[in-house]
Amino acid sequence: MPLFKARPAAPADHLPPPGLSLLALELRAPWEFGAVLPTWPVLQRAPLGDGHPVIVFPGLTAGDATTLPLRRYLDSRNYQTSGWGQGLNLGPREGVLEAAKRQLEETAQASGMKVSLVGWSLGGIYARELAKEMPELVRCVVTLGTPFAGPHTSTNAWRIYQFASGRSIERETESYNLPEAPPVPTTSIFSRSDGVVAWRGSIQAPADHNPHTENIEVIASHFGIGLNPSAWWAVADRLNQRHGPDMPWQPFKRPSVPGLKLIFPDPHRTRH
Repeated sequence: MPLFKARPAAPADHLPPPGLSLLALELRAPWEFGAVLPTWPVLQRAPLGDGHPVIVFPGLTAGDATTLPLRRYLDSRNYQTSGWGQGLNLGPREGVLEAAKRQLEETAQASGMKVSLVGWSLGGIYARELAKEMPELVRCVVTLGTPFAGPHTSTNAWRIYQFASGRSIERETESYNLPEAPPVPTTSIFSRSDGVVAWRGSIQAPADHNPHTENIEVIASHFGIGLNPSAWWAVADRLNQRHGPDMPWQPFKRPSVPGLKLIFPDPHRTRH
């Protein structure tokens, strides 16, 4: 019996994966992380959080070591972060999804607070689906370069997924409506220069049943988006969002400083 309730798959248009030129640009990922040091004083100006817990899920074939820099930054902004604690992410093997669900339950119970879920690439799929199944325990979802809106062939990693997990990605994606947004505030951080995931596959369409959804564009590689200072700022800003009857949810606002607008491109410009 699957952990997540099966939903009819939504039809997806043909969406080719990024070309070789963008794939080659993935080599810039180390420089993105290197930009953290000179931008650290600016990153420390992000608003302080309220101490609620945050679980960060790694990408395909990656583990908690890859999300450690992001988690340490969020710790510095007054959040209680934790990794997923299951070694390398090799797909939803037997027991993996059950353990993720149990971790969410235990984290919420121990803290007495709702938990925010942050997921990098495939880790974002876990975050979104957990939030759909257990929205009463989830405060918000933030994904980084997560391919939820396109067919599995819109990424350059689907064959790696099938090899690592031993499962048919086409068969698995048919079981869930991945494009459907969770019923909690949900942010998709994406990059048009992503060399692994077609960027349109990370665009959350407007949802009438959940108006608290948004897309934030950054300039990043796929392998570096979780280490990118602009992505870190966006994550910290979204985690700080308080929502309720007296504090309505507000979408992300681009910095007003002219030079910083280049870091967060205009999301309303043409997407074709």
